[in-house]
Amino acid sequence: MVTHNRRYLKDNRQVLRSNLTPAEAELWKYLKAGGLEGRKFRRQHSVGNYILDFYCPSEQLAIELDGQVHYSAAATEADQERDQYLRQLNIRVLRFENKEVFESLDAVLHEISACFSK
Repeated sequence: MVTHNRRYLKDNRQVLRSNLTPAEAELWKYLKAGGLEGRKFRRQHSVGNYILDFYCPSEQLAIELDGQVHYSAAATEADQERDQYLRQLNIRVLRFENKEVFESLDAVLHEISACFSK
């Protein structure tokens, strides 16, 4: 059984929500309050032992924003394990580099909405 928002991760989720990266804060402006085609997104939502940057329950869609820390071999392997776990739960994962949010926001939003069931 998969548990969403496990209690032991609550403090971590709250800290992450209070300290969004600049890219997360920028994307959240467009995702919050159903701002993207009326879909409700949650930020820093946990699934199993993982905390997702953004999650849309109705679409079973996770959005991850990757900064410099994700460019090491160990981080890449951890991201692959995480994505595989989520895919086994039928959760699609979209990954964007932080810079894409600032340099190509329209393309990022288009790619996200293209994953919505119509």
